[in-house]
Amino acid sequence: MMFRWAVCAAAAAVLSGCQFVSAVDSAAEPTDLYTVSPKSTFDPGLPDVFWQLAVEAPVAAANLNTGRIAIAMTPTSTDYYAKVAWTDRAPLMVQTRIVDSFENTRKIVAVARESIALRANYVLQPDLRNFEAMYYYGQPPIVKVRIIAKLVRMPDRQIIGVASFERCVRARGDKVPLVVNAFDQALGSVIKRLVSWTLSTPPPRPPSDSAPYDIGRYRNPQNAVVDSENCPVGNDASKVPYTDE
Repeated sequence: MMFRWAVCAAAAAVLSGCQFVSAVDSAAEPTDLYTVSPKSTFDPGLPDVFWQLAVEAPVAAANLNTGRIAIAMTPTSTDYYAKVAWTDRAPLMVQTRIVDSFENTRKIVAVARESIALRANYVLQPDLRNFEAMYYYGQPPIVKVRIIAKLVRMPDRQIIGVASFERCVRARGDKVPLVVNAFDQALGSVIKRLVSWTLSTPPPRPPSDSAPYDIGRYRNPQNAVVDSENCPVGNDASKVPYTDE
């Protein structure tokens, strides 16, 4: 497969293994569909919680709010692999995997998409900031997944927790299935941390007048969780692990 000459002639000698289309091109009908898996293994020490959780569809920029698999040739550009796609728009696919992962913990009374009529005690609001394969650190590409999440108490809609989770994984090769494996591993690591943080942040029992929160604690920016691991620092990508490392 060849890269489109008008976009990356300078890189054609290096990046000739994967075909892609630019963000302004009309996408051809995909011939191969890919998905990612939920997490199924968690720390057995996670608390059992007796409240219900609604998970909103992640907010995402227009370049990620698509079913196409995003790649970045430079830090300021977005392109897509040609003739392949996710099974759903990336934010909806991620939302489904988050819900599935919560269910797999068997630690929570009920969890559902926010669109379901669930009388939730809390709402998880994810923001999908990164979900792309980065080629500007060389080949094979590095997949970066970053989610910033807010945990909102209902019905007063108080934000009781804010956290950022970020993981980077270098694919084992430039073929799309290998890059998808890196997406799966990076997203899985982010979701595992996200689920654990969500279950551990509120008290195990649902909110009540007899169990008030110290809201001031959560409004202190120093209490925000920033969980980043193995991503490039500046131009240094030497600590980014390969898939399955």
